[in-house]
Amino acid sequence: MAKYMIIDGKQVEFDKEKNILAVVRNMGIDLPTFCYYPELSTYGACRMCMVEDAWGGMTAACSTPPKDGMEIKTNSPKLHQYRKMILELLLSSHCRECLTCEKNGDCRLQELADRFGIRQIRFPTDYKQLDKDISSKAIVRDPSKCILCGDCIRTCSELQHVGAIDFVNRGSDMIVSTAFGKDIADTNCVNCGQCAAACPTGAITIKNDTEAVWKALHKKNKPVAVQIAPAVRVALGDEFGFAAGENVIGKIAAVLKRLGFDAVYDTSLSADLTIMEEAKELLERLSDPNAVLPMFTSCCPGWIKYAEENHPDLLDNISTCKSPMEMFGPVIKEHFKEHPLEGGQKGEDVVSVAIMPCTAKKYEASREEFKRNGIPDVDYVLTTVELIKMIKEFGIDFASLPEEEFDEPFREYSGAGVIFAVTGGVMEAAVRKVVEDKTQKALDNIKYLGLRGLEGVKVCELPYGERTLRIGVVNGLANTEKLIQKIKSGEETFDFVEVMACPKGCIGGGGQPKGFRAKKADRAAGIDQADQVLPLRRSEDNPAMERLYNGLLKGREHELLHVHYTK
Repeated sequence: MAKYMIIDGKQVEFDKEKNILAVVRNMGIDLPTFCYYPELSTYGACRMCMVEDAWGGMTAACSTPPKDGMEIKTNSPKLHQYRKMILELLLSSHCRECLTCEKNGDCRLQELADRFGIRQIRFPTDYKQLDKDISSKAIVRDPSKCILCGDCIRTCSELQHVGAIDFVNRGSDMIVSTAFGKDIADTNCVNCGQCAAACPTGAITIKNDTEAVWKALHKKNKPVAVQIAPAVRVALGDEFGFAAGENVIGKIAAVLKRLGFDAVYDTSLSADLTIMEEAKELLERLSDPNAVLPMFTSCCPGWIKYAEENHPDLLDNISTCKSPMEMFGPVIKEHFKEHPLEGGQKGEDVVSVAIMPCTAKKYEASREEFKRNGIPDVDYVLTTVELIKMIKEFGIDFASLPEEEFDEPFREYSGAGVIFAVTGGVMEAAVRKVVEDKTQKALDNIKYLGLRGLEGVKVCELPYGERTLRIGVVNGLANTEKLIQKIKSGEETFDFVEVMACPKGCIGGGGQPKGFRAKKADRAAGIDQADQVLPLRRSEDNPAMERLYNGLLKGREHELLHVHYTK
């Protein structure tokens, strides 16, 4: 039997919604919140989502389940004044230098202050200037701008099972901090940036490296090459009026050339290279009775850091393949040693930049394992959000740009490389490589194995020769921890496991626009469509692979494409 609520005088049916907030939003009313995300536990701290019942009482919509016959108002004069008072109180203790804030234009507090017409604040200011934490390669923490919503804490502990930050002190002295006030770089933080994606203000932001890249672009006789990750193509358009998940890769290639990059490439090519090496390694392990299994993927730097911090005993299980970004880094520099760009005399003169959906890639690029003779293979990493800021700063009308192609000799890539962007994509690309049947029908069957999809954990089995491969796919480090414990206890057994630290994979990376508010299902659909329309669907079909293996990589595969993490 259908159940109904009366909301603002209208009868509204509800079914499985867990709270009033979901029912209200389903009918097209945007109740404001700071501390609520469906992915996280309900905290109920900000009180912005209060609704008024039939007797004039108020209740938090995020923490109250709907009841049949319940009557509420969402926007009475009483509620309107109440929300304005909350905003004034928050602003009275908040840094209000919005024009110079990294979150300017994308701040929830700023947005709601404008929405509710806050033009004056009746309460005396008690703002405290606290020290910034700039120790991390990935994020910047500014506790002066924190509103104590707890989003970052719950994200770090519940979604990522890291717990690098928490509330400390009591009352008016309460802040979000690390244990013993350590710099975030000295904690078990994995640099995933999900805290920054959840933060509604400028309290946690992505470390901005655009100034260094601008200097490189403006420097004479210093060519700059750039690679761009597959996940960026379905997220960047969000900020320029395109539909959620729309593939704008042609315009991205065009805008990077307008910004001044001398050589523009797609990391999907080195994702193909990763599959060639990773599939080879998997088959070698499967044929060796003494090999360490399961083999874990190695593309995600957040996962690597998590394993180093929490499961060093599993480092031998992780593939020795570098990530696609770190494979492309040395390929680019080695190529330009032989074929210098105009103005460049040798490979060291080429500045290598990567555009990534992931904040942890900033940390990865700085690791000693990815330097040769003290020089990083990737000099700078920018996130999707940082690229958006550069486009806006330059004043380019992104939407009107004609589409362009990437540059030779690394222009070609396959759909297998593109699907790295979504959880299950790396595994599906590897399966496309290792299965013997290469027909279109087999390709279609692989798609429906259940490898892709946005669930936190997926398990499937695949016939391979005389055996059956057992495969696991997991996203989000809390889900990863649960799966690891099952593997260690013997409850689960796998041959191959894909891990992506960020929920939903790279499309939900900490450096992507809109953070937790992004429509990740649309981004996943955009990646699927990008794969479907490409003429090449398997990594081994990419002709660039043969050229690389017979040329630049010949005899140097292990040196340039593999890495060993030590306990």
